[in-house]
Amino acid sequence: MTIYAPGTSIDDVRAMSLPDLTAAAFARARAAHGQVLTYSPKVFIPLTHLCRDRCGYCTFAQAPARVAAPYMSLDEVMEVATRGRDAGVSEALFTLGERPELRYDEAARWLAARGYRSTIDYVVNAAQMVLESTGLLPHVNAGALYDFELRQVRAVAASQGMMLESLAQLPAHRLSPDKEPARRLATLEYAGHLRIPIATGLLVGIGETRDDRLETLAAIAESHARHGHVQEVIIQNFLPKAHTAMANSPAASDEEFFWTIAAARVLLPDDIHLQAPPNLSDDPTKLIAYGIDDFGGISPVTRDHVNPERAWPAIDTLAAQCEDLGFVLAPRLTVYPAFIRREGFLDDAVRPHVLAQSDASGLARHDEWYSGADAPPPAAPTARVRSSAVAHLLARYEPGYRFEHAELVTLFEARGGDFNAVVERADQVRRDLVGDPITFVINRNINYTNVCTFKCRFCAFSKGPLSLNLRGDPYLLTLEEISERVREAAQRGATEVCLQGGIHPNFDGEYYVDVVAAVKAGSPSIHIHAFSALEVFEGARRSGVDLATYLARLRDAGLKTLPGTAAEILDDEVRRILCPDKITSDQWLEVHRAAHGVGLNSNITIMFGAVEGADAWATHLIRTRDLQEETGGFTEFVPLPFVHMATPLFLRGKSRKGPTFREAVLMHAVPRLHYATLINNIQVSWVKMGVEGSRRILCAGANDVGGTLMDENISRAAGAVHGQAMDVDMLERLVEPLGRVLRQRTTLYQSYA
Repeated sequence: MTIYAPGTSIDDVRAMSLPDLTAAAFARARAAHGQVLTYSPKVFIPLTHLCRDRCGYCTFAQAPARVAAPYMSLDEVMEVATRGRDAGVSEALFTLGERPELRYDEAARWLAARGYRSTIDYVVNAAQMVLESTGLLPHVNAGALYDFELRQVRAVAASQGMMLESLAQLPAHRLSPDKEPARRLATLEYAGHLRIPIATGLLVGIGETRDDRLETLAAIAESHARHGHVQEVIIQNFLPKAHTAMANSPAASDEEFFWTIAAARVLLPDDIHLQAPPNLSDDPTKLIAYGIDDFGGISPVTRDHVNPERAWPAIDTLAAQCEDLGFVLAPRLTVYPAFIRREGFLDDAVRPHVLAQSDASGLARHDEWYSGADAPPPAAPTARVRSSAVAHLLARYEPGYRFEHAELVTLFEARGGDFNAVVERADQVRRDLVGDPITFVINRNINYTNVCTFKCRFCAFSKGPLSLNLRGDPYLLTLEEISERVREAAQRGATEVCLQGGIHPNFDGEYYVDVVAAVKAGSPSIHIHAFSALEVFEGARRSGVDLATYLARLRDAGLKTLPGTAAEILDDEVRRILCPDKITSDQWLEVHRAAHGVGLNSNITIMFGAVEGADAWATHLIRTRDLQEETGGFTEFVPLPFVHMATPLFLRGKSRKGPTFREAVLMHAVPRLHYATLINNIQVSWVKMGVEGSRRILCAGANDVGGTLMDENISRAAGAVHGQAMDVDMLERLVEPLGRVLRQRTTLYQSYA
């Protein structure tokens, strides 16, 4: 089977039979978009049914006498949007007639009485209100607009829509000045110049020919080639409606409809998504065979006001039908992932709302769980369908397999049955490598200062030297206070203290040596697990010695192991966003290489879910695996999901709301497979995942719940609600439902005697 390359000519398509065109379109769609089909959960807000155009097929447009008011009121808009938010949708679809104030005095008077110059002014106000009050992302279908109007809408909408329908001059558009082909094409071009993610498309069966459709598709492809702004093309089939000029016209035939979908997929670039409305077909999943990868907006709250006689399919039913065909149905946002990642396609006022609704792939978050919050995790997916990519990976996998970057990305993006398969395999590898015991250490956290000269944008814990911002005043524990906390920890049965703090401007390299001595004064025998790579790097720099010399001095003073913190993401493009003045990826790795070289073990952490995606996660895993192969000094892998609530990055609208639960589970399961035979221990952070979330992850490859963490402050400063300490009885209750034994360990994973 040939997958037709982008740039396939109209003549190529004309020459193909429908079966050949269908096969080529299906292959192109799967090669570009895989086994995931998307839809946008939405509410439909028909702001006005008045329109100056009189299209021969339309029942949406009404005369003033047939509507209760020329426009929906803002209260009515908010009522619909609030119901949508409460139902868990992410899109507010604003649909309206085109420029009704130019045809109807009632519309002009209504707008003027409320201080609006035009319908566009009003939709902009309504969309801004919905965006800011509910977080729903407006998608505005306002028709043929001028550049200044598109710019107005861009400031409040994540995406816009304008159907070309056809570039042919058709009787159906005879009384519709806004359907003039040149005007529609001009709008598409304006949108490109303004970098607006736009949806457009064709209406099949309104009197146009196949050649007309091919020319319209070619015009879309050419505009997209110039600007890269067309995010989706909708192929819609005409269905005749009573009380319209075309009431007695035949519906678009299946053959013409299917042929047009397939032709669109073969002709259009792969980065344009292809959609057909699911409620206009009796069997919407049949459309998959012709090359669609999206079902458009589907509402659990509002009807389709353009086609009110056609009910939306039930999501659960559609998802089951997709699964029967080997596909996973996933919710997306009104703006597609590529336009979230690309700079300049979202207004600065809109982007924070998009990020808040987005997962790491740029699709929609679809549950209420957040790391550090108290919402229960969602149920595991029931889907069993498997993609060939994940199935082949897991079929050839065995512990010790060296995953390539793209393979790790594939596993991190697993959904549905793929997700279940990765989780099950990871847990089997956990059983084979370390058995069923769940381990923990009794420890105390000592964060000796929250004053820091570094400006990590994800951190809500650190304070500037004179700041009184966020959570509490700046502080610096004395060495005597550190010793006293160590004594208290030892008396309460702790075998480890974990010490980390901000980089105080007054510290020199001697300070960290003094901290170790203070710990030893509090308890000569307690294990000292201390100092992030940043603290070590700064200590060595301020002492004027190399890393190995400085680490050896800390070791001789009593330091036993290093935590893996300050790693965040070992991808310097991401670090430039998260922590631009912090150590680089290479410097973090060099600190741990030097630590291992002087006999100090350490662990690997990853802070994930803020701004980065699976590409960066894969980079992090590969770089740390390579170092472990070199030194063998890492004892455990500890995922730390980003807790967003009080962090500067989120409060400034620059991050997501941490990982989704699916992503958090995979961040334990995929590394279990990746590090197998190199690192035996995968730890779940109960502070960030909560009790029920931790239970789920302990069945997805993790074997350790970390420490009891007396005085955990860093996650709580970011907004985590889970407790500052969990005693052994609480850990027993966490583990009990799993039917596995809880076993105390030392820091180095030796059995506690």
